[in-house]
Amino acid sequence: MISSSVILKQGVIIHHPDLVNLYGCTIGAGTAIGTFVEVQKNVLVGRNCKISSHSFLCEGVTIEDGVFVGHGVMFTNDIYPRAVNPDGSLQTQADWVVVPTLVKRHASIGSNATILAGITIGEEAQIGAGAVVTRNVPDRAIVAGVPARIIGRVGDVQPALQSVGKTR
Repeated sequence: MISSSVILKQGVIIHHPDLVNLYGCTIGAGTAIGTFVEVQKNVLVGRNCKISSHSFLCEGVTIEDGVFVGHGVMFTNDIYPRAVNPDGSLQTQADWVVVPTLVKRHASIGSNATILAGITIGEEAQIGAGAVVTRNVPDRAIVAGVPARIIGRVGDVQPALQSVGKTR
């Protein structure tokens, strides 16, 4: 479902509009949205991004231009989520504050990565598949693992990747 509150800029591609959940968000020109993606209210996705299937962009997320979001990427917006208040009553939106997350220009987030609330991912940074990002990622850093750690820099020779496919 695409809510009437969604702003879609020119040339946005949504492969199966009946298989997404977009509401109260803005999607930049030329961006492609895959199937089974949810983009919540107040999310801003920049121009020429690719948001792959099964990804979740929650309120508080800003994605700048040219960002790749792999399949099944999850963002969070609450550092200490709880179902109930100390008095046992069910929490409502009034009981928590959205913690914003920023993904800067031309970053790339691998499939099934989880990005915790309050994180900034730097320009051209690369997040490895399955990483759990618990700290800010500098511009052009390559991070991987649980928790994500810097394993290289974009443009440098990548020794960890050179050994892929080789037998020891």
